[in-house]
Amino acid sequence: MEHEFTKTIKTILEKNFPRAAEKIFSKSELIQYLNIKTRSANKGSKSRGSFANLYAIYVLTEDYIAKGFHKSGNYKNYEGAVFSLLFKRQRELPFGQKLQNHALNHRMNEEFKKFFPTCEFIPILRDLNTNRYWFNQNLLRLTFGSKRYDLSESVIQIIDAYVEAKKRAFDRFIQFCEGAEKFKEQELIEFITKLLEPTVDARIFEIVSYSILKYYYHNQKLYWGFDPDEIQEDNLKLFKTGRTNANDGGIDFVMKPLGRFFQVTETVDVNKYFLDIDKIEKYPITFVVKSSDPIDTIRHKIREQAERQYSIKTIVLRYMSCIEEIINISELLLKFRSAIDQGFLNDILSEIITQSKVEFNYNEEDYDVSEYQNGRELEEN
Repeated sequence: MEHEFTKTIKTILEKNFPRAAEKIFSKSELIQYLNIKTRSANKGSKSRGSFANLYAIYVLTEDYIAKGFHKSGNYKNYEGAVFSLLFKRQRELPFGQKLQNHALNHRMNEEFKKFFPTCEFIPILRDLNTNRYWFNQNLLRLTFGSKRYDLSESVIQIIDAYVEAKKRAFDRFIQFCEGAEKFKEQELIEFITKLLEPTVDARIFEIVSYSILKYYYHNQKLYWGFDPDEIQEDNLKLFKTGRTNANDGGIDFVMKPLGRFFQVTETVDVNKYFLDIDKIEKYPITFVVKSSDPIDTIRHKIREQAERQYSIKTIVLRYMSCIEEIINISELLLKFRSAIDQGFLNDILSEIITQSKVEFNYNEEDYDVSEYQNGRELEEN
């Protein structure tokens, strides 16, 4: 498989291995895996990024190089990298602040095996007793005839180049959003609508969903109190509880004063829904789903999976009753139109910009205007 970023990978290999670049690209499962995982690099910020599994490779390979094993042959005697240091390093990397330990522990290995089922090597090795980690040197080294090639420095350079490409894409996205403030109303509506397409990056979808829902509920009033003679009036307020797409076990949005919980997801996997329900002890949740399927279809798919998985009808009914509401893309667009009618179009855009800057650790001092003279470049990606 070749895509736009494949050129960058091949350029790095050609620089490091002038006579063997093509052979290394075609024969190395690790390089092929990096090629698969970096296909979103040049598709702009709206395409989903891949950081967790790449950073699991990165921090172990970085440790391998730091200890000099790319030049020496003593890796088999290495006591292994300390998990806490690897985990800390992951979170220091761009877009890595909320990464969890799943990739290091099993997800990267599982995905690699899915792509390369006949490969005899497991990428990440670990000792459960000592909590020490290694990257399989058989994947970091290739031998052709009498010549051995160590790929570790190329692996680091490829991932660095991918991260930089994604960072530029997110910078362009934020700058384009800021430029959208000057759009005519219909242009701005179309721009935000495109950010709700099923192919957008999960984090952007969550940010846009929150911004729309925040202002959709903004003017809705609730009357409540503990004494019939002292009823108070409140507007519904939606709060974002943390970073997007963090896999941190948290709930994405919370509404006051009703105490409604909202969870954003891009799957119709019953295990994901029921896990979210379980972690708040079966408290009702509204699911915001990145799907164009009708709401009834989504609910039916969840119920169908649940009935296959659980043989007891009362268990299924109890879980299904906890799904307070399902908001799909079509419903989000209806709520978007309602918020526009209330006069909140520019507020929604401002919220998208604010949340994006927080999410992507955006620093205006790092932005080079000459590099992004035309904000519409985003559309071309």
